[in-house]
Amino acid sequence: MRVVVVSESFLPTVNGVTNSVCKVLDHLQLRGHDALVIVPSAGAPRSYAGFPVVEVPAIAYRQFPVGLPGPRIQKLIDDFAPDVVHAASPFLLGAEAIAAASRLGIPSVAIFQTDVAGYARRNHLTAATGVAWRIIRWIHRSADLTLVPSTSAMADLERAGIGNLVRWGRGVDLDRYHPRNRHSAAAIRLRDALSPHGEVVVGYVGRLAPEKQVERMTALRGIPGVRFAIVGGGPSRSSLERTLGGMPVAFLGELHGEELAAAYGSFDVFLHTGTEETFGQTVQEAHASGLPVVAPRAGGPIDLIDHGADGFLHAPGDDRELRATIELLARDPALRLRMGETGRRAVLGRSWETICDQLLEHYGSVIARNLASRESILKSR
Repeated sequence: MRVVVVSESFLPTVNGVTNSVCKVLDHLQLRGHDALVIVPSAGAPRSYAGFPVVEVPAIAYRQFPVGLPGPRIQKLIDDFAPDVVHAASPFLLGAEAIAAASRLGIPSVAIFQTDVAGYARRNHLTAATGVAWRIIRWIHRSADLTLVPSTSAMADLERAGIGNLVRWGRGVDLDRYHPRNRHSAAAIRLRDALSPHGEVVVGYVGRLAPEKQVERMTALRGIPGVRFAIVGGGPSRSSLERTLGGMPVAFLGELHGEELAAAYGSFDVFLHTGTEETFGQTVQEAHASGLPVVAPRAGGPIDLIDHGADGFLHAPGDDRELRATIELLARDPALRLRMGETGRRAVLGRSWETICDQLLEHYGSVIARNLASRESILKSR
């Protein structure tokens, strides 16, 4: 297949959208397909996985590049002559790509990944919330297929009147994130620093931003024998340092690759704090690492956590329930071990190779439908 991948985010920016796009490109190269990558201008590499990367004009909004639509998008797609267009977390750039694909008679697959409407709602932009949903409806109704990461996101899009929806999750690196990392030299060194007297380490991994609600950790202040570790960076770091002041919290900064895997290996419990995740990739990484996970009963984690088996879900905003859950896990190492083993088994069928092969099947389905539709039109003439 020939695939044009249009992403609202790409390297050097590292986030969930970028990571999943890179995994898709790696898989396309592995399976012998061809691709062209179109991204906003932000210093991206000229190629990735052997595929050319083309930057288009962008403006900066809150430190993020926002790709701008323009006639060049259609020319790039037309010149490459793809079988399918893949729009990752489409907004302005992705919307233009989907529209261009439609004009050229090329099927498109949209990946719903960023809750734009949720962002507007969280920031009390009431008017903007309605506008955001109108944009989301327009984009995803134009695509031949929208792949949705969770049942929660599926319900939101169905309520918005968007059809052609199919669940498609995210993969996890089962080799990098593994229970054996607990015994690695790097994890042991980190754990010695985090837990000098054998305390239970409750860890968080993710962006430090308002939507992640990391300040919920204040509900855990004063639990004896528990220390906390926060991996990640972002605009909320300084305010979190103030809010969590006096608690035994270590801010480890942004970690990637083997350093991130070692950080998971140094934790005893993984804490997911936000209620607006469309998926929750760090939950999968924690499970792959053999950790029990605690999260609000909201968004993507509802699909990823089997309550009472590999972790606990608590009512959003219920600090008492959150605290009681962490206290239970802190005093019961056997429960932590059992839940961690169950979580590892739960993700064994979610390797990136498996998940991306499913994506190729979705490509094939829209290509086949597009071909059948064109043949039907020709026969009717």
